[in-house]
This record gives sequence, C-alpha cells and structure tokens, in this order.
Amino acid sequence: MEALFIFIAKSSGLLLLFFCAYIFLLRKETFFNSNRWFLMAGLITSVVLPFLVYTKVVWITPTPLSNINYLELHPLNAENSSFEINWNITFIAVYTIGFIGFLIKFGIDFYSLNTIIKGKKIQQQADFKFIDVEENIAPFSYFDYIVYNSSMYTAVELESILEHEKVHSDQNHSVDVLISRVFCILLWFNPIMWFYKKAIVQNLEFIADKEAAQKISDKKAYQYTLLKITTHESCVAITNHFYQSLIKKRIIMLNKNQSKKSNSWKYYVVIPALAAFVLLFQIEVIAKEKRETPVKFSKKGNESIDVFKIKKTTTDQELKVIAEKLKLNHNIDFTISDLKRNSQNELTAIKLNVKRGSEEAQEYQVSGDKAIKDCGVIVLTEADGSKKISLATDNQVSDSGNKTDKIKIVKVQNSKTNNDVNTNSNTSTKADCVVSTTSSATVNTNVDEKTSTKIVIKSVGHQILQVNNDPLVIVDGIVIGNLNKEDLNIIDPENIKAINVLKSPEAKAKYGEDAIHGAIIIETKK
Repeated sequence: MEALFIFIAKSSGLLLLFFCAYIFLLRKETFFNSNRWFLMAGLITSVVLPFLVYTKVVWITPTPLSNINYLELHPLNAENSSFEINWNITFIAVYTIGFIGFLIKFGIDFYSLNTIIKGKKIQQQADFKFIDVEENIAPFSYFDYIVYNSSMYTAVELESILEHEKVHSDQNHSVDVLISRVFCILLWFNPIMWFYKKAIVQNLEFIADKEAAQKISDKKAYQYTLLKITTHESCVAITNHFYQSLIKKRIIMLNKNQSKKSNSWKYYVVIPALAAFVLLFQIEVIAKEKRETPVKFSKKGNESIDVFKIKKTTTDQELKVIAEKLKLNHNIDFTISDLKRNSQNELTAIKLNVKRGSEEAQEYQVSGDKAIKDCGVIVLTEADGSKKISLATDNQVSDSGNKTDKIKIVKVQNSKTNNDVNTNSNTSTKADCVVSTTSSATVNTNVDEKTSTKIVIKSVGHQILQVNNDPLVIVDGIVIGNLNKEDLNIIDPENIKAINVLKSPEAKAKYGEDAIHGAIIIETKK
C-alpha cells in the first residue's frame, strides 16, 4: 500500500511539472503540434518514470552478534483489541468505487456514440466516412468518422465545419482524447489530471482551427461559424466535436502571429527538473552484506555453536538460504512469516518459528514501524551430537565488520615459573594454558598479583600476564565462554589488536556469574 501511495505522489508531481510548464511557458505559443506531443509525453512520463529506479548496491562487511540475550519464550496469547479503522482498506474501497463509477460512465458514453453511428448511411470520401444525421447534436469526429447535421448549417458554415473535423480525423486526435480519458479514470481523484485533459483537448482544437483556417478562403466566415456553434450544447463525449467552450481563446489563438522559433527553448525547461527528480527519488541505495558462512565457535572440546544472523537488511533470498542450511545441517524446520518492509526495504516485522523433530516449537515475533534489531538462531551441538536451539536478539551490535578469525590456545604442562614460557606458540610450555599473539597487540590487565596462576598470556616483547583458571573469553564483544585446558581454535594471532584482562570482581560485575574467575577481552584488528 505504501508503494502505491509513493507511485501516486510521484506521478502527480510529474503531471504537475508538465502542466505548469505548459500553462506558464507554452500555452500562448503557436507551436500547437509541438504542444500536443509535449502534453502526451507528460502523460507517458508520469506513468513510466516512477517505475524506472536505478539501484546502487553498496557492499558492507557483516557485523557480528554481540551481547546475545537468550529469550525466555512463552506461548503467544491472543488479546482482544479495540476496533480500529483499517485506513488502507478504506482508501482502496473509496478508490475502487470511484474507478468503477467513472468506468461505467465511459462505457455509457461509448454506447451512446455507437448508437449514433450504428445503422446510419455512410458516405465514403477518400479516408473519411461522413454520416449526416437528423439528431440535434454538435458536429464531431471519431477516428475516420465525421458526424454532422447538414440541415442546421448553410453551405459555407458546413464547409468550415467539415474542414475542421477533417483535421481531427486525419491527425488521429481521437487517440489523444481516449488516452487522456483513460488517465482520468485511473487518476479520477487527482484534480491535476482533469485540468491536464482539458489542456490536451483545447490544444487539439487550436491545431484544427489553424489547419482548417488555412484551407478556407474566408477566415472571418470561419470565426463566425465558431460563434454560431457555441449555441449547440448537445455534444457526444469521447469525440472531437466542433463545439468547445472558451471560443474567445480559440479566436485569439487563430489570429495570433506565428511564434518565433527561438522560443522553442521553453520545451527544454523540464529536462533539468526531470534530472533532479531522478537524482532525488529514483536512485535506490541498497546495502548488502558480503556473503559469509554462519559464525561457528568451537567450545569445550567437540561442542560447537552455530549462529545464523538475521538483520534488518537481510533479503528474502538470504532468509531462504538460512532455512535451507538449518534443515540440511541440523534437521531443523525454520519457518518465516508475517514479513513487512519499509520503503528502504528494511525489515519492520518478522515472525520466526523453529522446531526440530518432536521437540516443542520456539517462536519469536516482532513488528512495528521501525526497522528490526538484529536477531538470530543459535544452535549448540553437544559432544554426543545432541542439539540445543535458541532464538536470540542483539541489543548492541559491534562496530567490527570483520569476520571472527582464529586465536590459538595451546595446551601445556605443569607450570612453575613464568620464565619457562617458550616464545614459540606451538611448543609445549610449563603452564596450564598459553594465549600467544605474534603480532604487536597491546595487553591491559588489572589482575591482582596474589591471584593464582593458571593461564598465561604472552605478547610481542615476551610480556607475560597471568590470570585465573577458566576465565570468561570475549572476542570483539562476543561471549565465547569459559576456557579450560582443552584446545580451542577461534582467532588467528596475527589478527589480534588488543587484549584486556579483568580480575574477578570487576569481570563478575560486568558479565555476571560466568566471569567469576575473571575475563579476557580480545579485540581483533579492524
């Protein structure tokens, strides 16, 4: 519905642009044929240009989930809400009623025209079909048909009328009238369109008056015929009829001197305006993340965690890929529904449902006017192959755009002194565990010197830092878990920028009971 309103606004703006250009710059010029094509170009542009959108794709590096909050899921209970008016349905209903009404009116007009033409005697002359009727109606033309009542006019007047209608028929002015009429049906609620149609029909009369007057010897007689026909108010719709209101303007334009060709520059005024329209409204910038495999963490030996992230910019195709991977790799049924997006194609509503086998389904749903926060599916695979599934939200996304690299944790033997630590990270040393960084990473610590030594951190320059056993490890804001003596591969040492070690009280205050033995905060290079 939002897309429809945007289209209507853009189309109306373009119509207004061409209409104002015609009224203020071109209406008083005698470039009638050029004005005809200018006005028709305005109609076509107002429909086509809003659909021509240049899409500019900007590739961004995905941001990792951080500070994952596991949700306590509860069944959704239906709530009784008060009655609210659905304005979308209301607007559609009003538009449909108006559209059907004007469509019926168009059908009635077409039927009336067919009734007048059908069964009448036709006199063929060259490419024209003349029909002399007895009804008291104003002369009109409809494609190659020219209808008139000869008993109402003198020979001189009839000659002027027929020459006028021949111009309409020969130049297919009926096409312009029908196209403008169709636009009025589609955009019946837009007053600009009705004024635009009036301008089209009036300009067609200027063309016919000019061409007919050139073929008639007595120009004044033609003008007197115009005045006489103004008394006939019975006209057939969807036709080019000789009677038109604003006779004064027609006579003024008929006697006006030919405009200078140098004034043709006025047609090009709309070009910079159209260019500005395209630059402002028809360029769509889409941010896409570089495709990456699901974030996978090894934990406690053979345990692993798979994180499938869903962001506000995730496309429908990417959601489909996530569902396929969950089914293929973990035999998890992952269904997505109630998707809604804003004008920037960002997700504003989504409903997730995960289920594995006979286990109870888990559900997460969010909706609103603003783009959703990052969320995801967490799959924990135990050493025995059993799986635990959780839905998670991300309240604080890290600024790091790099994928999680690997850090080498090496198992070593029987620590006694710090001097026994080897500079080669792949060599066994006399400590319970070594975190080795061969790059120039900075290391910060506030560890109490009295703390028992269980894990040793070594950086360039062979600086040795000691922390408690089984600390909580956080990499780029992502909580990895409590380390033990088993090997764990997560980040390449070359990618470490800084390491910050927190002692137990401060770590516990910041990260909870999981950090009772302290915390190691690792920041990778951006």
